[in-house]
Amino acid sequence: MHKRINITLPEETLRLLDRVADKGDRSGLIDRAIKRYVEEIGRANLRRRLKDGYEGHSARDLESAEAWFSLDEEAWSANKQ
Repeated sequence: MHKRINITLPEETLRLLDRVADKGDRSGLIDRAIKRYVEEIGRANLRRRLKDGYEGHSARDLESAEAWFSLDEEAWSANKQ
């Protein structure tokens, strides 16, 4: 279902829109542009949250890796003998 809305754009933006939109397809271009923008914002937010999570757990993960490394060294030493 489509709904008609009125929007106000700067003249320069309207010229850009008319330059890249197929004749009579302003609405289609605006629709695709908004959907793409929302997807990109969503991906950027996900990347930020993942980065924050990785950084927040990095000290804990390093401690775990160091603990397992020493246990692994002990196991290798015991197997060599």
